Amino acid sequence: MKFARSMVAGVIGLACVAGAWAQKTQLVVYTALETDQLKAYQEAFNKVNPDIDIKWVRDSTGVITAKLLAEKANPQADVIWGVAASSLALFERNGMLEPYAPLNLDAIMPQYRDKKSPPAWWGMDVFGAVVCVNTVEAKKKNIPIPTTWKDLTKPEFKGQVVMPNPASSGTGYFDVVAWLQMWGDDNGKGGGWKYMDALHENIGQYTHSGSKPCNMAAAGEYVAGISFEYRGYTNKAKGAPIELVFPKEGLGWDLEGYAIYKGTKKLEAAKKLADWASSKDAMLLYGKNFAITAQPGVAPKLPNIPDDYEARLIKLNFDQAAAGRDRTLAEWTKRYDAKSEPKK
Repeated sequence: MKFARSMVAGVIGLACVAGAWAQKTQLVVYTALETDQLKAYQEAFNKVNPDIDIKWVRDSTGVITAKLLAEKANPQADVIWGVAASSLALFERNGMLEPYAPLNLDAIMPQYRDKKSPPAWWGMDVFGAVVCVNTVEAKKKNIPIPTTWKDLTKPEFKGQVVMPNPASSGTGYFDVVAWLQMWGDDNGKGGGWKYMDALHENIGQYTHSGSKPCNMAAAGEYVAGISFEYRGYTNKAKGAPIELVFPKEGLGWDLEGYAIYKGTKKLEAAKKLADWASSKDAMLLYGKNFAITAQPGVAPKLPNIPDDYEARLIKLNFDQAAAGRDRTLAEWTKRYDAKSEPKK
């Protein structure tokens, strides 16, 4: 009899566990977050919301952007978390986002969120341009450490520069946007395109990842890798023989941001994730990786990042960057894509 009762209790226990598991909500989250960030963010969120599972769909910014646009008629995502704000602005122009004001919206600086009320998207942290320079290789090849973007067009850098393809990488796209803004577009005839023509002469390869150029420079494959400050900071912290250069003319940048996909059937769970992802606890996590968070005064000072880093960022209009994206990428691809690495 005792055995029978224990069997019944065991079955009931298993049923309860299965029922609890079945009650969990699964959110499909499209992201371009770095792989080494996903676990920490998910674990911190699940401490507060253990009843929500995150299913990540991760790729570089350009690939995730293209995937979401291609799926517009048949959406697969519930949430977009850790994707460039320039892409989020593009999705908003296409009517793909569900506006929502998270609990912590007022703490987020106005320049780092959508201007509408409620906003279609809001920012987490800034990722900005850096050039990772391998000091060992530069010394071997007698190449001086650059201080400006235009230094990278000098003859000694021939074949020694690698940068991200802007059609694949958000980092690559904000570089192109910055150069065009600083030196002019003029429908393919401006100073920004003339700069990229000169830089192209020295490019060894265009990669499909914003991290990869810094990784390649850190490994000594190239002298200079145009990347973003998180990857530069982490590679240098691991002991890579690189110097982080923040060119004097100005830095391209973008925001990692958050948005809810319009039409999601998991709206309440998506709002819970938004409330947590905009919280100070989340911002403290972002600040371990990035020098600037959307909530001010949260990020600690990161080593090797200049004190005036935020002041070096160019003024950026996300709606304008989104509106000109197709034309800019078509022109860039026509001119320079021959040096891009093969797509997998």
